[in-house]
Amino acid sequence: MNTHAQDAPRHAAIIGGGPAGLMAAEALASRGVRVTIYDRMPSLARKFLLAGRGGLNLTHSEPFDAFVARYGAAADRLRPALEAFAPQDLIAWCESLGEATFVGSSGRVFPKGFKASPLLRLWLRRLAGQGVEVRLRQILRGFDAQNRPLMEGPDGVVSAVAADATILALGGASWPRLGSDGGWVRVLEERGVQAAPLRPSNCGFDATWSPVLREKFAGEPLKNVALTFARTRVRGEALLTAHGLEGGAVYALSGALREAIAADGFATLYVDLRPDVKEHELVARLAEARQGQSASNMLRKSAGLSPAAAALLREQGPLPPAPGDLAKRIKGVAVHLTGVRPIERAISSAGGVLWDEVGPDFQLLRAAGVFVAGEMLDWEAPTGGYLLQACFSTGLAAGLGAAAYIDAAPKPQDAATVTP
Repeated sequence: MNTHAQDAPRHAAIIGGGPAGLMAAEALASRGVRVTIYDRMPSLARKFLLAGRGGLNLTHSEPFDAFVARYGAAADRLRPALEAFAPQDLIAWCESLGEATFVGSSGRVFPKGFKASPLLRLWLRRLAGQGVEVRLRQILRGFDAQNRPLMEGPDGVVSAVAADATILALGGASWPRLGSDGGWVRVLEERGVQAAPLRPSNCGFDATWSPVLREKFAGEPLKNVALTFARTRVRGEALLTAHGLEGGAVYALSGALREAIAADGFATLYVDLRPDVKEHELVARLAEARQGQSASNMLRKSAGLSPAAAALLREQGPLPPAPGDLAKRIKGVAVHLTGVRPIERAISSAGGVLWDEVGPDFQLLRAAGVFVAGEMLDWEAPTGGYLLQACFSTGLAAGLGAAAYIDAAPKPQDAATVTP
């Protein structure tokens, strides 16, 4: 009997060093478990850093029930994890690292430093202080018969990791150059674990623009507009691109638009270019336009449209001469979307490990001791803090589940055959 192995701390392997994986590592390390994080990239949390480039939106301050509803079909399955580590808990955790937070005008929550890099540095310092080890340029190639992860190192050698529990936090398939390429789907399918196909979410869409719009207005924003699809109306901004449309308001509808295009080959999105002006008021303004005024001046002065908005308006053909017809078009420009932009450029991805494959502790039902967290699971949500919150919450839940699994497992008699 190896008494040293009996006395040694139990070991957990975290595969994937993004927010979900790091939160799982913290949960385990704080409970005395020895933790090693394995990541395929040369440094950790690259997508997290990219997400914070324009301001790290950690979570959202809206009422909790409304918050949970943002996760759509996965809301009921995510609710326990979100309740256990709610937005206010994430805020408190962030501040425990020394990063104060603030609530923006839209209700979104940001660290006062606004960027991801200061928060990540503080977090990694905490994890190092807890004894968490990091191994980089490591790729998951499969599992052995004992459900131990098989990792390929930078030397190309594949070896089993002696782990009492493994947490998979490998992300979805958006931005693969940052590490999340969805390669884990094949690995889990080989174990009989089923996953919904990974699809782009919070993404742009294709439209067939005229050469004028594509060449002169690509990259121009449509500010303060309202988009409507399938009776859902979203206020915000959109961006004209050479391919079609992107932007926050578009992303909020991306799931429904994506599914409509998959089913019908197209989706018609309606853009209200002046959501703050009622249609009858707009008719009156247009009717008062001066005789002899150019159409461009009339749209700018009477309708209050930017050049980009006017260009979109003209995509439907010649402008109607009657003020009522023109106002109706301004209040609902029909944009025919013909395709979804590639998943490689999407902010996040939909699909992932089916919930029927996962227990309430986030353990895979077909692989004892293997847990799943973050964007690998079958859920999607809009931007606005919902994506990161679910990654943090499920990471903590999986970490706690793995800690409970380790505590309940028999103590090893001899762990000297394989070293992590």
